[in-house]
Amino acid sequence: MAVDLHTHSTYSDGTVSPSSVVEQAVAAGLTVVALTDHDGFEGLAEAARTADGRIGFVPGVELSVDWEGRAMHLLAYWVEDGSGPLQDALAEVRDSRRTRNIEIVDALRAMGIDITLGEVLEESGPGVVGRPHIAEVLRRHGVVETIAEAFDVYLASGRPAYRPRLRLTAPQAVTLARASGGVTSVAHPHTVAASAAEYRSVLEGVTALGVDGIECHYVEYPPDLRRTLAAWAEELGAIPTGGSDYHGTYKPGIEVGTGRGDLIVPDEVVERLAARRR
Repeated sequence: MAVDLHTHSTYSDGTVSPSSVVEQAVAAGLTVVALTDHDGFEGLAEAARTADGRIGFVPGVELSVDWEGRAMHLLAYWVEDGSGPLQDALAEVRDSRRTRNIEIVDALRAMGIDITLGEVLEESGPGVVGRPHIAEVLRRHGVVETIAEAFDVYLASGRPAYRPRLRLTAPQAVTLARASGGVTSVAHPHTVAASAAEYRSVLEGVTALGVDGIECHYVEYPPDLRRTLAAWAEELGAIPTGGSDYHGTYKPGIEVGTGRGDLIVPDEVVERLAARRR
């Protein structure tokens, strides 16, 4: 049996509702699904209601944190909506996101691209607004053909409309998640590593911080890399986790649970993570 511990809904940068994410997980025959929207918890209650009695559900959140001057994504599991050390810290992070969205739209308008913040907010709906929503507005205006192109040309780090925002450091995020009753796993570690040697260095660094897992069974990794990362994670005392990183039409061709058709995340991962909480 399999699980999916990395999905997104309309409450961040996914294109389907939390209920739909869970329904797709049920249809895929998964035993457990996690909802891990960026920097927010608004979709968790809806997902939990839909999952109740039908499939195991793990509440989660995906954080963008600072790791040695670069952005690392960290998944925190079993952190609920409400007040708590991590939840309270994320309120300031979300304020910074809102400011950055305004700055990005202003930068694009200064380039002669006639989009508005209102269009971006309409595209995003409830929850956290991010660069993928701006990218989709650019696509609808015909400025780019795809969301990936919007990032490559305008929105990625180093591109003309990119603007930085507040991030927790990786040590802060790990500490706050633990204080809030959660466990953590590094998402898609390739974003902070460009080679096998660098992967190893990153994994050693984050496990030294007390990160509980590494996302080794990731949708975009070939099978050999998944196995290599899983072996390294085990050697370093971390749990090899995984997920589809499902975003709906914002990342076409990826399905809940199966990714691009070959993703299998063993269900034992959930019990191992839960044991870390205990």
